[in-house]
Amino acid sequence: MELNSIKPADGSKHAKRRVGRGIGSGLGKTAGRGHKGQKSRSGGYHKVGFEGGQMPLQRRLPKRGFKSHLLKFNAEVSLSELDKLGLAEVDLAALKQAGLVGSIAKVVKIIKRGELTKAVKLNGIGATAGAKAAIEAAGGSIA
Repeated sequence: MELNSIKPADGSKHAKRRVGRGIGSGLGKTAGRGHKGQKSRSGGYHKVGFEGGQMPLQRRLPKRGFKSHLLKFNAEVSLSELDKLGLAEVDLAALKQAGLVGSIAKVVKIIKRGELTKAVKLNGIGATAGAKAAIEAAGGSIA
């Protein structure tokens, strides 16, 4: 084999369709663009969502909802994850180190999902009412 004899595999390459090259080609005259109108002309097209001047659908529908940009700093940890952690005292740094919350998290809340068997003391971490009752029932506390 020589570098000058290398060819692509059979069928992997095919000739580009050449339009507007006479009636014998099958794509002469209008070159597959039909007759008249914006789409038939060179450079004639429109932006995404344009409906010919009619108010576009994305503008006809009402705006709805709100998403706070501060939510990315909030995180949740379940009771079962807290139980698996196995620490007597838990704070934000310990949760970040264990990988239970993201590195940008500022506010962490314990939620009541799963069971807690060990006594855990929480420092600077919030808890829902149900989670707080479960933590205190297991002999833990929230500071």
